[in-house]
Amino acid sequence: MIRGRLSNQNGIESEVTIECGEIVLHGTLVIPEHCTGIVLFAHGSGSGRRSPRNRSVAQVLQAQGIATLLFDLLTWAEESVDQFTAELRFDIPFLAERLIGATHWVMRRPDLQNLAIGYFGASTGAGAALVAAAKLPTDVGAVVSRGGRPDLAGDALRSVVAPTLLIVGGNDEPVIAMNNTALAKLKCREKMLVIIPGATHLFEEPGTLDEVARIAAGWFTQHLTTARRDRVSASHQG
Repeated sequence: MIRGRLSNQNGIESEVTIECGEIVLHGTLVIPEHCTGIVLFAHGSGSGRRSPRNRSVAQVLQAQGIATLLFDLLTWAEESVDQFTAELRFDIPFLAERLIGATHWVMRRPDLQNLAIGYFGASTGAGAALVAAAKLPTDVGAVVSRGGRPDLAGDALRSVVAPTLLIVGGNDEPVIAMNNTALAKLKCREKMLVIIPGATHLFEEPGTLDEVARIAAGWFTQHLTTARRDRVSASHQG
């Protein structure tokens, strides 16, 4: 369901409701003209679709012709409980199922169903993105993690097929170690760990988030274009 449309400098922006089984999630969808891919954002613990850091990255992707969907992984009722218990924000299988539900929603929409799909995960959202990518090996064309906890994906790392990029701040030492461990477990043909010098966990230092967005946009542009080409080729052969 679309609740409203407006044009921004990068495309048509809509507030949408996403049906995932019996629950409804809220999101912001931006579709640039002539886009070939769409990136779904899995936010980190305690965050949501209005995360200024994710929105900043999304704007760079949109400028490169990539559609974006930022959405809340939790319902309003769940969020109000999780603020006190913090139990759902670290439930990676639960969050991955929400991301899978949103992915199926995208694939059902006539205006989106032919787009290659990518995931951008931040913090704990990176773990959920990798679990979801492992469960949808033919549907997800690329994954990017920002300051993420890919280690939380556990054994699912070995089943990820999509090209995966891990981006970590150079001063975020504990998370660097976790990402190195996860990188070693990934079996996908294309994987990379990029460390941004001088950046801490939230990439609040001047220019560091811009660098994240630039690198992520390059990764998605390359791999989603390939994924879309492969999908078109497969459909013609079928």
